[in-house]
Amino acid sequence: MSAKIIDGTAIAEQVRAQVAREVAARLEAGLSQPGLATVLVGENPASAQYVRMKQKNCEKVGIKSFGQILPADISQAELEKVVSDLNASPEVNGILVQLPLPKGLDEERVLNTISINKDVDGFHPVNIGRLAQKGRKPQFVPCTPDGCIYLIDAMGVPIEGASAVVLGRSNIVGMPVALLLVERNATVTICHSRSKDLPGICREADILIAAVGRPEMVRRDWVKPGAIVIDVGSNRVEDPTTEKGYRWVGDVAFDEVKEVAGALTPSPGGVGPMTIAMLLRNTLRAAQLADNM
Repeated sequence: MSAKIIDGTAIAEQVRAQVAREVAARLEAGLSQPGLATVLVGENPASAQYVRMKQKNCEKVGIKSFGQILPADISQAELEKVVSDLNASPEVNGILVQLPLPKGLDEERVLNTISINKDVDGFHPVNIGRLAQKGRKPQFVPCTPDGCIYLIDAMGVPIEGASAVVLGRSNIVGMPVALLLVERNATVTICHSRSKDLPGICREADILIAAVGRPEMVRRDWVKPGAIVIDVGSNRVEDPTTEKGYRWVGDVAFDEVKEVAGALTPSPGGVGPMTIAMLLRNTLRAAQLADNM
């Protein structure tokens, strides 16, 4: 058996195209252009690249982009003032503070400063708290976990009643995606470094989400035949046979697991493109919410 490869790039393009159509319809109807503000603190090259990608994607779908590049030595009060000013701007529907922040800055306080109605990254404590409570709905869901669920739905895989295993318990992916699966009535197990018999636990999963940050950790014998495997990992590994001397791999040993899984995301080209697509969708939704305020 060979797994169906889930083309996250193509599915993300469909999401972006739908956002672009809805933005165009807004403008034709005389409504405001959605706006996303990105806040980059310091000179982390990876963070700067992520922000540029987000701004470029905004331009493609007709969302206005506002970039704030701040020095690494900015004070906590100054950073919170920048966010507060963006909260007050009617042109800004979504605010994204690129994480991680430089040492010495309190991320939780900064995220708390973002208006819950502009928290398009979905990390405001109130949004996360609502996600964790039965019967409560967050204004926005974190983009990468949301993208994982979207891919599962796109494959027509039923979540309700499924046995789901989440490998990793980070605040950014592992915990939120586990909460989303619970909300969809899956039976969820969260694994971590102290879990006993990780391969055995993973083999019970109808849905396996790998978000642990360890290159090719999930092997063929970890996967239940026919399971859907979502690989969130993006790990740089040295490879002298390539021109750059390295390559990117996921948390899943792709060539092994594709022989047993029912469906599998590649990395790169799986979850990554979905993260930005979900961000654009959240920004459009924030503009729609603002229409009714």
